[in-house]
Amino acid sequence: MKDQLPDWLQELLASCPHTGEGVHPWLFRVTRQLHWHMGIEEMADLLESATANCGRVVTRREIMDAIRNSIASAWTPAGKWSPGVCSTPRWPEVDQEKRKAVIASGLGLVDLWEASTIRFDDSDAHTEEIIDRLFPGSNPLLCCGLSKKVFDTKPREEWRGELSTLQLIVPSAMSAITGRTKDGRESKHTEDNTGPRWELVVEFDQGTIDEHAALLWHLADYAPLVCAVHSGGKSLQGWFFTHQSQPLEKIEKFFRYAVSLGADPATWPRSQFVRMPDGLRDNGKRQTVFYLNFKPLEVITQ
Repeated sequence: MKDQLPDWLQELLASCPHTGEGVHPWLFRVTRQLHWHMGIEEMADLLESATANCGRVVTRREIMDAIRNSIASAWTPAGKWSPGVCSTPRWPEVDQEKRKAVIASGLGLVDLWEASTIRFDDSDAHTEEIIDRLFPGSNPLLCCGLSKKVFDTKPREEWRGELSTLQLIVPSAMSAITGRTKDGRESKHTEDNTGPRWELVVEFDQGTIDEHAALLWHLADYAPLVCAVHSGGKSLQGWFFTHQSQPLEKIEKFFRYAVSLGADPATWPRSQFVRMPDGLRDNGKRQTVFYLNFKPLEVITQ
């Protein structure tokens, strides 16, 4: 993919300054140019390589922060985003007044828990049964990972018994075991081998968990919320059912609204890893599920 970039952008990528000479501003400058050319994960991988010899460790978090912060000013031809040309639309800025109004509803994590149609009151892991319900069908292909670098794609039944120990999953079934990355490499985790969008995950990581719960519950007025997962850190991820028959424009409109309330746009690509419901984070914390409602899935799959 790097070889397909304009020459001037390849030169910019090769010009990472040394530590103390403006690495962070350089990251912002590069990312706002890269949004048009590739998806978030490909961008992050490319920037990890580009900063490898700058004299300090540039963490994945710093890179993702630069990507997120540059979205509002990302370069696009004529300032427009065209579906199918780039997997990263130009997302709206956060509407702070609207966000505050939603949060002011007073709803919180306890309310989300009480609204759940299924609640697990024991300390056992229920990952297997949750995934069975989130991915109905005959032994679908699932892409799951211990980390973003240690993952596999294989039939559902081959994963049985392992899922509660993993922290990541692609929220749609895969269409093939492997696919091609944008730079032509074969991999088991690509947009190319990810099937039609089944669930769209919305993540809030700014503010409190109670605020995240209020925002997800508000969004449930616009799309069916089927699962809410705590990251084991500081964020809450909501799984919204977006059946493949829904037009992309409608799904994107919903996600744009979520981003305007402060949702992280990083979960937009179909192949983006999200937290495994009731899985185990790398810090040893259980990624607790606080909300489940499988009825929307049952209606479609009957």
